[in-house]
Amino acid sequence: MATRKKSASTRTGSVAKRRGRGKLAPGAKARGLEASEVAIPPDSPEIADLAALVRTSGGAPIGAYREPLGGRALMLASLPLNAVQPTPFQRDLSPTHAKRLAQKIDETAAFLDPLIVVRGEDGRLWTPNGRHRLAAAKVLGLRQITALISPDDTLAYRILALNTEKAHNLRDRSLEVIRMARSLEKRQSQSRESQFAAEFESPELLTLGVVYERSSRFAGGAYSAFLKKVDRFSDRTLTASLREREDYAARLEEIDSQVKRIIDSLQKRGFKSPYLRNYVVARINPVRFHKVKKGDTKPPMPLAQALTRMAASAKTFKLESVSNSDLAWVAVGAGAPE
Repeated sequence: MATRKKSASTRTGSVAKRRGRGKLAPGAKARGLEASEVAIPPDSPEIADLAALVRTSGGAPIGAYREPLGGRALMLASLPLNAVQPTPFQRDLSPTHAKRLAQKIDETAAFLDPLIVVRGEDGRLWTPNGRHRLAAAKVLGLRQITALISPDDTLAYRILALNTEKAHNLRDRSLEVIRMARSLEKRQSQSRESQFAAEFESPELLTLGVVYERSSRFAGGAYSAFLKKVDRFSDRTLTASLREREDYAARLEEIDSQVKRIIDSLQKRGFKSPYLRNYVVARINPVRFHKVKKGDTKPPMPLAQALTRMAASAKTFKLESVSNSDLAWVAVGAGAPE
């Protein structure tokens, strides 16, 4: 008798069972240091300068080790709170978040997470990851705080992209990125913008950051999808690229002033939808029908050209073409996940 083939559902179930649900496959190749390579003797010349800086700051070294992936030397130390400052390009402090964090730490009766600290440009100690914990410690009146200190000040720019202590909104992230860019431009003005793609995360954040510097109430979310399609990192120097982005930002602000004019006119005609801005921006977006293909990094048109066409569409916007049914579709789209 012929053996009956297994059904597709049975085969799929067997594969899933073999893989194990909720499990991740380990890396194909082992990386990093062995345990014997991690520890650093407290009197090692490798950390002598860092230990001296800690003592000068009124703190005390606790121990040192090499982090197990890249082998960078790190020092665990106790530091007085006034010896540590947030990086000058970090997002703005949320007092509400800091107070809530202080309350939870107090309830736990333990301050467990060390701050990540680097030696800043001015010789002081900066924390790129821990601004709200530092503020919470001050609210609690702590004398000292524990910190993992790295002598590599460039780590401050890279680690901000990993900061998950408090979720970033678009404004916070954009301001953080443009502040980083301006700080780097002072130090490495001839470096190309594209060299810092990992630190900046996404090119449109630079453009939006310039706008938010000028107008903190700018509705950047309405323009984010448009910019994602046409904004790219520049191979020009940071000095040149930032000057160019100043121009892009000014043009975007002018477009937004036209959008506000259109919204006012539509509201006078009786349209009261909260999605009016999204609708108008979508209508004047010259690349709204462009579908981004996987692996395609080339923009459908240069950002300068896209802004020119967008501004022209805003000036010729036909109010009589707007209908409530169109706005209803925008509302549906606004609630859908990207």
